[in-house]
Amino acid sequence: MQKSEKIILGIDPGTVIMGYGIIRVTGNQIELVDMNVLKLSSREDVYERLEKIHKKVTQLIDIHQPHHFAIEAPFFGKNVQSMLKLGRAQGVAIAAAISGGITVNEYSPKKVKQSITGNGNAAKEQVLSMLKKILSLQTDPKYLDASDAVAVALCHHFQGKVPTTAAKSVSGWKAFMAKNPQRVK
Repeated sequence: MQKSEKIILGIDPGTVIMGYGIIRVTGNQIELVDMNVLKLSSREDVYERLEKIHKKVTQLIDIHQPHHFAIEAPFFGKNVQSMLKLGRAQGVAIAAAISGGITVNEYSPKKVKQSITGNGNAAKEQVLSMLKKILSLQTDPKYLDASDAVAVALCHHFQGKVPTTAAKSVSGWKAFMAKNPQRVK
């Protein structure tokens, strides 16, 4: 029986730094394919930056042929102008995915953090620490936006994978690990 493979592109949108991460899932194996950022100048015209975001996402789709696209939803902040800019960056990334024929999946920052660390209020450094364990990463990325994008992709994978043992009641971590050895790394 051949193991199915899926490639997930995760995006952490931004108008100055956009993080992206690509993972490949084959059976129970999760592999990091690429993790980086698109760094743009804040002095550059906003529409030129949006065009570069669209081109980069399109390029990533052309190169890696992802089966799934996951993006972090903008959080609600006090600065309306920042929210509008972030929404535009998210919009052009989503447009690139739609143009590439990929279904868009959106996750709140809290949902992403919760699915990776178990805590929806975790710090970016905690998310990176868990990613290093899950993916056996040896080095830290230069920008946490890159690891955040990988977390978005991984969150999407976890959302589609509901363990069949979830309905079993367990009392504590030892009992959980004994009943779910395949989920322990």
